[in-house]
Amino acid sequence: MNPKNKGGMNRTTAPLTNVSLCEMALTKAMERPGHLPGMICFYGPSGWGKTTAALYVHLVNDAYYIACKDTWVRKSLLVSLLGDMGIPPKKSLWEMVDQVCEQLAKSRRPLIIDEMDKLLSKNAVELIRDIHDGSKATILLIGEEKLPHKLMQWERFHGRILDWVPAQPTDMDDARHLKGLYHPGLDVRDDLLERIVGESSGSARRVVVNLAKAEEIAHKRGSSTIGLQEWGDEPFFTGDAPQRSIPCR
Repeated sequence: MNPKNKGGMNRTTAPLTNVSLCEMALTKAMERPGHLPGMICFYGPSGWGKTTAALYVHLVNDAYYIACKDTWVRKSLLVSLLGDMGIPPKKSLWEMVDQVCEQLAKSRRPLIIDEMDKLLSKNAVELIRDIHDGSKATILLIGEEKLPHKLMQWERFHGRILDWVPAQPTDMDDARHLKGLYHPGLDVRDDLLERIVGESSGSARRVVVNLAKAEEIAHKRGSSTIGLQEWGDEPFFTGDAPQRSIPCR
């Protein structure tokens, strides 16, 4: 499936580094020999584009996708997953696990679990292992930087990970693609784009915010081109809250 045609989409995030990494990791697990485990962990700091990558590979691979929430317990996870599968959930947890396993095995579609960190304190980790073992499905886990370390306390789960894939910081090629994706009419000179990448500390989200600010500054100047000179002394968005100035009394 071409993601440009999904739901009327006419733009794609495919060339982004972390999208490519996520796609390669999922493909590796889907094409693995039958005797190997099928879980992959894609992890990294917040804002590095992991969810964007997950949503892309969800579309192109026709994967089941759920994004976990803080309020979820094991039942919430199963009900949400069965809802994505279009299957009415049965009453007991074990029956719902069997339903999920049966559908994954029958459909041979991969499963993507985003925000996996939120399940660690909900006694749901072993539930994911049961689903993996019962279906032999490919399962892509998306989480924050410390997720691999946190999972070490579940030895049987940890041992079923086929690969650990660290997300990468946004680089100049990513920034150029994000500029073309969200601000196609804006010409950003490399001196400013390089500074934006540096000030954003690897975060694709912050790069996007700074690019939006660049377009705003350029429009105020009546131009479609901007570099460091035109940016002037405007502050960059780094994620840090500005310091409050305390007036002298």
